[in-house]
Amino acid sequence: MLARPAQRLLILGWDAADWQVIDPLLARGQMPNLARLLAAGTRADLRTLEPKLSPILWSTIATGKTADKHGILNFVEPNPSGEGVRVSASTTRRTRALWNILTVRGLRVQAVGWYASHPAEPITGTCVSNLLCEGAPAAAGAPWPLMPGVVKPAPGSDGLADRIAAARVAPAGLPREALREVLPNAAQASRGDQRPATLAKELSRALSLHGAALEALRGGDWDCALVFHDTIDTIGHHFMEYRAPRMAHVKPADLRVYGEVMDRTYRLHDRLLGELLAACGDGTSVMLVSDHGFHSGAERPAIVDVSKEERAALESRWHRAFGIAVFAGPGFRAGQAIAAPTLLDIAPTALAALGLPVGKDMDGRVVAEAFETPPEVAAIDSWDLEPGDAGEHPPEMRQDPFEAADALRQLIDLGYMAEVGEDQHRLVELTRRESRYNLAAALMTTGRAAQAVPVIEALLAECPGQVRYASALAQALQAAGEHRRALGAIDAWEAASPDAPEPRLMRVLSLLASGDAAAANARLDDAIRAHGSVPGLARSLADLLGRAGRWDDSQAFAARAASHDPGSPEPHLSCARAALERGAFEAAVEHCLDATERMMALPEVHYLLGAALAWGGELDHAAQSLDIALRFAPGHREALAFAAEVAEAQGRASDAAALRERLAAAAAAAPAPYPSSRGAEAWRAAR
Repeated sequence: MLARPAQRLLILGWDAADWQVIDPLLARGQMPNLARLLAAGTRADLRTLEPKLSPILWSTIATGKTADKHGILNFVEPNPSGEGVRVSASTTRRTRALWNILTVRGLRVQAVGWYASHPAEPITGTCVSNLLCEGAPAAAGAPWPLMPGVVKPAPGSDGLADRIAAARVAPAGLPREALREVLPNAAQASRGDQRPATLAKELSRALSLHGAALEALRGGDWDCALVFHDTIDTIGHHFMEYRAPRMAHVKPADLRVYGEVMDRTYRLHDRLLGELLAACGDGTSVMLVSDHGFHSGAERPAIVDVSKEERAALESRWHRAFGIAVFAGPGFRAGQAIAAPTLLDIAPTALAALGLPVGKDMDGRVVAEAFETPPEVAAIDSWDLEPGDAGEHPPEMRQDPFEAADALRQLIDLGYMAEVGEDQHRLVELTRRESRYNLAAALMTTGRAAQAVPVIEALLAECPGQVRYASALAQALQAAGEHRRALGAIDAWEAASPDAPEPRLMRVLSLLASGDAAAANARLDDAIRAHGSVPGLARSLADLLGRAGRWDDSQAFAARAASHDPGSPEPHLSCARAALERGAFEAAVEHCLDATERMMALPEVHYLLGAALAWGGELDHAAQSLDIALRFAPGHREALAFAAEVAEAQGRASDAAALRERLAAAAAAAPAPYPSSRGAEAWRAAR
């Protein structure tokens, strides 16, 4: 039995929370509880994974493992009973989550609302599943029994489940002031407008989960609590399009009624955060995370005039690649800027904060730089192999739903069971395909594109001409370095989607990688003629022009991209690289500083700043910038090479030798992203 940790740890999930919305609210003093948390801790951008689908990502956060390991691949999965599909279940997860790991070591855990946690597991503490609000009555005050399996311990055992049930708020019973808190102009909505009812449903779930969390936190002693809210994401998909500035398809009247919903939703979460922290008490460490961000400005997608099926495939376009992370309270540093960790790093960091070892089969790292004193991280082979009661479901409940569906299909084919309805059969097959597509995306985002290729090829064989599958195959082949095969896949993609700019741009990249510069430049010129006026493509064109060595043109398109999306750092990075390659070193420095104002923890910006300073002769400042780049990304090849050259020029021979050793170790990972004419070798030659 492990000795109790020195302090409690609260892991709070806000699905889709984004600094781009939070920071202006903080500046206006409208999120005071988060501001106090940040004053006592460290913040970071949290890099997401693909596909940006919440059940997959929150399962990754809870396990520290990629989707192919934890097994949650979709919002839904085949129902083993043969009756269509069900919400992805905890019985499908193939590895222990944090609440199981802590249970096996005797720690007391409260887990509330986490995706894919139904049915609730019998952990040491309380588990409230993500289906807490199922079966809400249509009338206020009507009976609302808990759905079986929602809470462990079960109702009647200690009274806690009954108090959790009583804390729920049905949409029909949502107090008017609760709706006005987020929708102050509700009275201006037109008669028959269903959007206030949609908002009421989402708010009632948020308040119900919050009430359950407070009951769990106050219901007994505990060491770690995990509380999850999906409301920023779900409300965002309905209402972010109404946030100012007005999108072209949004009516001015809708902007007046619904324009404040998103900012007020964040302010609601801040109020709930204050109540959670008060319930936790002093001495509680906090990790606040989101699985991805959410576009709120010029990059918002306009998803209009599409079918329900098309909308479901397009909704993930709202999700930005960076969510949020906050590490605060005892044990964590205050005011430290750190590199963007990934979702895979959250579980190992939580284990380190609680004094537990990290599983060697976990795919992330401990974010040691967030701690006041970097922890001594121990390791075990796998938490799945640790003996003892981990609060898991019994083996007979744990199963692969796809294997169960296959077994049922075999019984139907043999005549032992009646045929299910055609609609249900199609739904199961669609779920199967989408889950395999998500598996391929998960493999690609974690550097295993070659493993994704046969998965996508099988999908294309089943559904020839499916644009998403065709584009995914081209991307997987390109990422795997099979550029000639990628060109063939791009042909199929372009045939299926002849007006799309993406395959044209990808063709340029594969032609360049294949060494056919003449064809690449001809295709690039075609793409510029066809799509050069599209603001959202300016940065992609800037980067392709840079790869082709056309740095003047790259600079022009990068400037366009920065003008189109002034709040993002990436266009300024493109401007900085183009200026560096053109020998405009002071301009490169300025562009780098512009990028850092938007996001400090980007390794690339500090590398480019260091390179520009080195070319400008400021070796001490260059060394400092390159050191920061390597703290954020220890394996950054270009930064390692330049740092070694700068160290040698400063007479630090031993440091230069150590950096070159690190460079040699990193060289096998991947080629440098750009064949830079003003990189480290050119600087050495120029000296």
